[in-house]
Amino acid sequence: MVFEATRAPVEPEAFMAWYREQTQWTEDHGYNDPAISSDALRNWMMDMIQMFPAMNGPLAPEVDPEDEALLTDYCVGRDVIYVAFAWSKAELAYATMFDLAARHGVGFFNVSSGVDETWLPEGEGKLKQL
Repeated sequence: MVFEATRAPVEPEAFMAWYREQTQWTEDHGYNDPAISSDALRNWMMDMIQMFPAMNGPLAPEVDPEDEALLTDYCVGRDVIYVAFAWSKAELAYATMFDLAARHGVGFFNVSSGVDETWLPEGEGKLKQL
C-alpha cells in the first residue's frame, strides 16, 4: 500500500489503527479512479500502471493473455492506494512500488511482510523506515 505521508500518523500503533480505518473502505466514492487521490498518489499510480496495468476501472487496458499475470487490482482512496498483485510477481512488484514511492514522495507500507514494514519519504527520492 502507498499512502499520503502527510495524512498518516508516524507512531507505529497509531499508524496501524489508521491503516485499519483506511481499509474499511467507507469513503463516499468508487475505489478505482485515481482522480480522487492527491497529486503524489495519482502520479505514483500513473507510473505504476505502466508496468502493472490496472485490472479494472477507467485505466484498465485491453491486455494480451500472456500479460495477464501483470494485471493488478488497485483500490484507490483519498489518502491510500492499496495494491494486490499476482503472487508470481511479488518481488518485482515490491521493488517497483518501493522505488516509485520514493520517487513520488509517498509512504510505503508492505502489508504482506508479516511485520510492521512502513516507510516514509525522507526527501531527495529516498524513504526511511518508520
